[in-house]
Amino acid sequence: MTMTCNTYKSKKELKECVGQRLRYEETSLFGPEYPTDGTGTVVVARRPHLAGGGREFFASVTLEDHIIKKVT
Repeated sequence: MTMTCNTYKSKKELKECVGQRLRYEETSLFGPEYPTDGTGTVVVARRPHLAGGGREFFASVTLEDHIIKKVT
């Protein structure tokens, strides 16, 4: 899974949300990328002030029933 999480300002902020539901934006035109359970990579922030709206942070997130269990 790869999801865009533009609601988190940093990987640290994402880690502070362990135990909460992941806020995300689907980026695929070919169906949902967001599973309820499992581990995958997320884009943690898109920074519009950078040229081209650069994606800065990536994280591995483990989910269980839509809830963040672990962020590395």
